[in-house]
Amino acid sequence: MDKKIRGSILGLFIGDALAMPVHWYYDTRALERDYGYITTFRKPKNPHPNSILWRSAYEPLNEKGEILHDQARYWGKREVHYHQFLEAGENTLNLKLCQLAWELCRQGYSKDEYLRRYVNYMLDPQSHKDTYLEECHRGFFTNYSRGKKPEKCAVEEKHIGGLAHLFPLYLSTRDTKRALDHMGCTHAGQKMRETGRSVLEVLELCLRGGDVEAVLRQKLGKKRTSWLSLPDEQVLGVRLSTACYVDDSWPAVLYLLTKYLDQPRKALEQNTNLGGDNCYRGAVLGGLLGAYHGESAWPADWIEGLRYNPLSS
Repeated sequence: MDKKIRGSILGLFIGDALAMPVHWYYDTRALERDYGYITTFRKPKNPHPNSILWRSAYEPLNEKGEILHDQARYWGKREVHYHQFLEAGENTLNLKLCQLAWELCRQGYSKDEYLRRYVNYMLDPQSHKDTYLEECHRGFFTNYSRGKKPEKCAVEEKHIGGLAHLFPLYLSTRDTKRALDHMGCTHAGQKMRETGRSVLEVLELCLRGGDVEAVLRQKLGKKRTSWLSLPDEQVLGVRLSTACYVDDSWPAVLYLLTKYLDQPRKALEQNTNLGGDNCYRGAVLGGLLGAYHGESAWPADWIEGLRYNPLSS
């Protein structure tokens, strides 16, 4: 079981880091033109042709909401890469927050302590180099700026990035409620909890083993199972959106998990090159594949190439 937990937490960070340079490329032709077919960790580059930073905005109400820091000057500009200052093998902000949780779990987790660390991390201009901050963080710190207590600041969410936050808690405690409550620190709402329960059911299935493929096919349903024979490009981006909303992104993870259950490296490569919100699909997919196969799922070059290795911290 230890090998499975190690494999899962590694997969979480690997899936995100592999996809990071092509995160939110919705035009896969542009992705291929700019990067080729990605199989190794790469550094992101500008311009990003699908970037929406030009129409993104966030204005802090006061110093308690100042979370963009020196990255604020890039908001409102065209073709700016969301993760432009990250290095090859580095993780995006959501996974760096998973790192906070993972390290706290190893010391003794409490929700209050995590929220304290989260607030301090986001308000510290030296804590990370990511340019884009998702809606959940902007909503949280808007509420925090208005004087709400941290445990009351989360906004209702629907994005797959929140599902990555389940893994550190569940792998440390095997407690569904605590994992869901932790995700709710920043990603609140009934849709996230319902999807989160489904993710944790599959995670536990992968950890325990058994006839995993049969259960996955059942979860996919007859219609989606019939898509397994199609090229991935005819499924993700056509039948399932590659966007971040859990209504399609979680079924997309289940599709890739089922199809490539015995090919973990290919699963993450395909996920990366299919574009869209591939970072957080990749994190969840990697966490599940690692739970199924254990640490041996991941090639040495990927493990060694991670800027943050959760097994050595």
